[in-house]
Amino acid sequence: MRSLPVADPGVPDHRSATRLLLWLAARAWPSLSTAVLLGVLWMVSQALMPAAVGKAIDAGIRAQDRTGLMTWGGVLLGLGLLQATAGVLRHRLAVYNWLAAAYRTIQVTIDQANRLGATLPKRLAAGEMVSIGTADISHIGGALDITARGSGALVAVVTVAVILLSTSVPLGLVVVLGVPLLMAIVGGLIRPLHRRQQSYRDQQGTLTTRAGDIVAGLRVLRGVGGEPVFSARYRAESQELRASGVRVARVESVLDAAQVLLPGVFVVLVTWLGARFAVRGEITAGQLVSFYGYAAFLVSPLRTLTEAIDKFTRGHVAACRVVAMLAMQPELTDPAEPTRLPATPGELVDVESGLVVPPARMTAIAAAAPQDAVAIADRLGRYVDAEVTLHGVPLEKLTLATVRERILVADNDAHLFSGPLRAELDPRGRGHEEAIRAALVAASATDIVDALPDGLDTVIAERGREFSGGQQQRLRLARALLADPEILVLVEPTSAVDAHTEARIARTLGAARHGRTTVVCTTSPLLLDPADHVVFVEDGKVVAEGTHRALLASEPRYTAVVTREEVPS
Repeated sequence: MRSLPVADPGVPDHRSATRLLLWLAARAWPSLSTAVLLGVLWMVSQALMPAAVGKAIDAGIRAQDRTGLMTWGGVLLGLGLLQATAGVLRHRLAVYNWLAAAYRTIQVTIDQANRLGATLPKRLAAGEMVSIGTADISHIGGALDITARGSGALVAVVTVAVILLSTSVPLGLVVVLGVPLLMAIVGGLIRPLHRRQQSYRDQQGTLTTRAGDIVAGLRVLRGVGGEPVFSARYRAESQELRASGVRVARVESVLDAAQVLLPGVFVVLVTWLGARFAVRGEITAGQLVSFYGYAAFLVSPLRTLTEAIDKFTRGHVAACRVVAMLAMQPELTDPAEPTRLPATPGELVDVESGLVVPPARMTAIAAAAPQDAVAIADRLGRYVDAEVTLHGVPLEKLTLATVRERILVADNDAHLFSGPLRAELDPRGRGHEEAIRAALVAASATDIVDALPDGLDTVIAERGREFSGGQQQRLRLARALLADPEILVLVEPTSAVDAHTEARIARTLGAARHGRTTVVCTTSPLLLDPADHVVFVEDGKVVAEGTHRALLASEPRYTAVVTREEVPS
């Protein structure tokens, strides 16, 4: 059995939910087919046990045949051993199939999320993505898991119907006609259940998104006095979700009761008819016991079949949502015939603003409006399509992989992930101890690591919650420096640190990036002063260039921006 998750999940067939489920089944075909075979053996061995018991009773009690009794007793023992062995192996493979489908779904959705990049949050709410990664993968895995038991249950019902028809046509007809009737009744409950489950799931995703938004903006909400308003709205929506959950539970309770009551009525009916036939001498005592055993046994496969319908339906609904996500197209795509770039550093030009970034130097962008600097950084990193060239080649003619390899944009929206800090700072494991230490020194972050119990091997929490905002910013800067890209674009890299720490970073940043192209979007004089080239941007356009000191002497508006004075009219 292969270890999970697999290295290559493959290319999913997302033309429809059914095709996605079939693709998942095909990828796990060896284990799935084996599980189906074992499921059939497991159920059929149970289905044959009542027949063996009936034969043993007729041989031992009615015919006084000790040899026959021992023979049928041995058959019953063999069926028991077969059932136990097949059941254990089937369960093992069923769990594997569940995990394989869930893991493969996670892999293809994560690959799609990476491919969509900045497009994903514009098209899909965070709560919807969380639901796909939790509830939906469970339902998709359940659809493959139930395949083995569902197949076994179906074959077992057919086997029992054939045996009963060969023994008593009326009893056989009760099974042949009764089973579809029971399935139709239960199926009628499943459809409204799934409608309510879909509504509940949508409300859950919406509420999850709202909770994330509230937590992310809690400080701002408190500042403007909006916390009570949003708390009241969240409270009202959570109560609506609770009521929706109760509605789902009502249908589920009726379904669970029907799954017990209807097969129970079926058992009573078959037993009553069998007893009447036995009294009239149409069947033997052993056959009567067998009929009761069949009726009691049929409760299990009938419940399994209703469970299979339920899980297949849930899996199909979940697959529809995954398919919708897989069908999304990124806003930025690779060109049909990408251009190759020279390996040497080149000039980076943003035509819209008039910015020219010379190679192997540190360029600072001071914008009168901070959003203008952010927009330029997005264009330089090709997070939006714009007229930007590198080496005279438009970024649109390069593959996104090439752009990401050559140009790294590091802003304050980046996060720290959970895991060892060393792996967080150097996820590709390319840096040596000396390189990591040098990046920490340049980012003035050595004190953070030295204070940790296990240093770089300390496991940090998600988003680095144990660190302050300034500490997180310094660690993100160290990570960006350690990546050592050809062009590094830093957006307000010291906005959350104190002046002394910012001064240390300003002194070391240039040396850490010596010989590489660096763009720093900032209005801090401490970072502007050591820059080789400073560009002043107003209304999205470059209006002045030079050194920090030269611009202070010649540009009053620049002076006002970097010294936080009132901008002259």
